[in-house]
Amino acid sequence: MEILLAPVNSLSYRPGRVATLGEFAERWRVEILSKRKASTIHAAESHLRNQILPALGTIRLNELGAEIQQSFVTRLSGTISRKMLLNVLGTLSSMLTTAQNWGYVCDGLNFRKLALPEKAITERAACFTLDNVAAIVNAAVGQYRVMFAIAAMTGLRAGEILALQKSDFDLERNLLTVRRSVWRGKLQTPKTSNSQAVLPVPEALAGIVREHIASLKGEWLFLNSRGKFFIAENVVRQALVPILDKLKIPRCGFHAFRHFHSSVLLSSGAAPQVAQAQLRHSDARITLGIYVHIVEDAHREAVEKVASVLALNGLNLEPMTQIIQ
Repeated sequence: MEILLAPVNSLSYRPGRVATLGEFAERWRVEILSKRKASTIHAAESHLRNQILPALGTIRLNELGAEIQQSFVTRLSGTISRKMLLNVLGTLSSMLTTAQNWGYVCDGLNFRKLALPEKAITERAACFTLDNVAAIVNAAVGQYRVMFAIAAMTGLRAGEILALQKSDFDLERNLLTVRRSVWRGKLQTPKTSNSQAVLPVPEALAGIVREHIASLKGEWLFLNSRGKFFIAENVVRQALVPILDKLKIPRCGFHAFRHFHSSVLLSSGAAPQVAQAQLRHSDARITLGIYVHIVEDAHREAVEKVASVLALNGLNLEPMTQIIQ
């Protein structure tokens, strides 16, 4: 009893607040979530509506300990992907951290105490080849040609391209400043703080952009027929997919241009730090681990060099059948 009563008898003791997760979620939505980017709000609302509140909404915060958290993880593991599960847990963790900061009695979410599903074998992400990109840009017309050229020659994300203004380009010094992004037709800040940066513009792209800007009446580079921002998914469906089908290139999205750009950067000899700066990742390992598709050429050339060195040093590389004969 002394152990249990010690915190209560302490001079610093203050009674904690108690509520169900569903009750607290309403406050969290108003005070915290409403201040986030539109894309973050959309994702968190989906997590609350589809996963968190149906399973945990009636549970009191002080009862939401490690055991119930683990049961929640186990239940979701069979219904959604590991990546989606981590995103849902990220929303739940933000809520519980806020609850602790506000004086509610609850445990935070500690990922080290949870048994998460193992990483699944992931397929290689879609990446255009050099010939693919040349054919796509040549086949595209109007605004879409400019969009695809910028995507291929800078590695910008789709939302960053769709939010470009004339003033973002300094075509005297061939520089581009990434300042904002568009998500589902709404302006917001770029993905991370590292995403806001000044990037070099190759001369070939500068010519395409200069010509496009000269034809514009307003400030924005890309607006649809209604004068609104494009939605990336619509650009893919209406402009990119028809071109891919015509050229008999497997269907994929805008991000394939970003993968292409990173791979060409590294295979052409750019240092990982340069590729990291161009793609604006917080860590070069992200660039190397996700966006590199150079096995067919540079990787194969490297291992061939190893074999040639061994041959020069006396290793018999004849097929085994010939050696036996």
